[in-house]
Amino acid sequence: MVAMEVDMSFQRRQSLYQSQDERFEIKMEKYTGQQYSQIYFARLHKMRAILYSLVEKWKPHLPVCPVLGLELGKECIIVGTLYKHMKLKPCILDEYSKERSVLPVVKPHNFMHPDDQLVLEDESGRVKLGGTFLKPSTYVTGVVVALHGKETTNGEFFVIDILDRGLPPQIELPLDSREDKFVVLVSGLSIGNEKSNPLNAQLLVDHITGHLGDAKEQSIASQIVRVVIAGNSVEYPLGLVKGQTLAAKDHSKLSEPIKELDILLTQLVAAVPLDIMPGPSDPANFSLPQQPLHRCLFPGASTYNTFISCTNPHWFELDNIRFLGTSGQNIDDLEKYSEAKDKLDFMERTLKWRHLAPTAPNTLGCYPFTDRDPFLIESCPHVYFVGNQSKYDTHLLKGSEGQSVRLICVPKFCETGIAVVLNLKNLESHTISISTQLDL
Repeated sequence: MVAMEVDMSFQRRQSLYQSQDERFEIKMEKYTGQQYSQIYFARLHKMRAILYSLVEKWKPHLPVCPVLGLELGKECIIVGTLYKHMKLKPCILDEYSKERSVLPVVKPHNFMHPDDQLVLEDESGRVKLGGTFLKPSTYVTGVVVALHGKETTNGEFFVIDILDRGLPPQIELPLDSREDKFVVLVSGLSIGNEKSNPLNAQLLVDHITGHLGDAKEQSIASQIVRVVIAGNSVEYPLGLVKGQTLAAKDHSKLSEPIKELDILLTQLVAAVPLDIMPGPSDPANFSLPQQPLHRCLFPGASTYNTFISCTNPHWFELDNIRFLGTSGQNIDDLEKYSEAKDKLDFMERTLKWRHLAPTAPNTLGCYPFTDRDPFLIESCPHVYFVGNQSKYDTHLLKGSEGQSVRLICVPKFCETGIAVVLNLKNLESHTISISTQLDL
């Protein structure tokens, strides 16, 4: 008898994709030497309108005053931008100080100090904040807040309460789908790093494209509708790029990581749609928002219409489910200048502050926008992810008005071998762990 061949081919599932990165694209902007005060004014103007509408429901019996309109002992509400005076905050001028040799060289991962102080400022002036209600360790420079308090005899504003604005408004989630659809989130491939294992990256690609495992594994792989790479795809050896002309023998060291990445991406985009975001170690502009990696870097992958080079931050929709993600700079910077129990707590704060990168431009580089602040979060996403973290973590955040946000910390694949898989059906997430090490 002749054995009959069984057709085990699988059709990859599709999803409706819409990019909303226009707000982060720098196209018509023209730099004419403008300073950063304008982005702070734009932020305060936009956030003040939101806070005023919430104050009417919060404490309608209290007047709202500018900083210069404060009266001694009279309770009121002031709205302005926080500034945190930090003793340990690095200053470029210290490097040129004649007395720098007698000052201790402090390079901690966190610049917090017990003597840090908060100041609130608006267009009219600034006032030091007093009392114990506001903890400086929780806040950073750039957050716009509404405070209830009164002026004291020493010229401080004694804070009694702060407006909890909650999560931004959110569109309703689409009705539950009857079928599973998965999105793979991966970051920190770090191709070119001496610790990077090319076999791990290739195994991940083979798993996603359905070239790994049995029929059951291939069936699951066919349900992957998109891959998102959240920054730090390549990494160059320290000391290779120092601004000077490279020697001929070093040219290959500069081009090899991106060539190797293009080979992997070409395999992926031949099977599944892919978004790639720039990160701190990628060949892109340093300041946020980072612009898309140029398509000429990927001569193989860019020939496919499934290849999308995106901005960082990245905002998009899949089957009407809203995603917002960064390559990690905004959360890593918050960790340097404030304290929280974990990275998810920092992510939750940015949503409640309604600002993706409040420390920009103070300690986090950003473009000097003149009439807008693109990092304002006016609509709450359904999925909020941050790449290049030390470990995987997730939490389902609930808002007071029915909002629901899946928070995800995407770990560095180079160090952990872990990618994150999100199910669009129920916004549940799990991990894929790739390892070539044998535990004997």
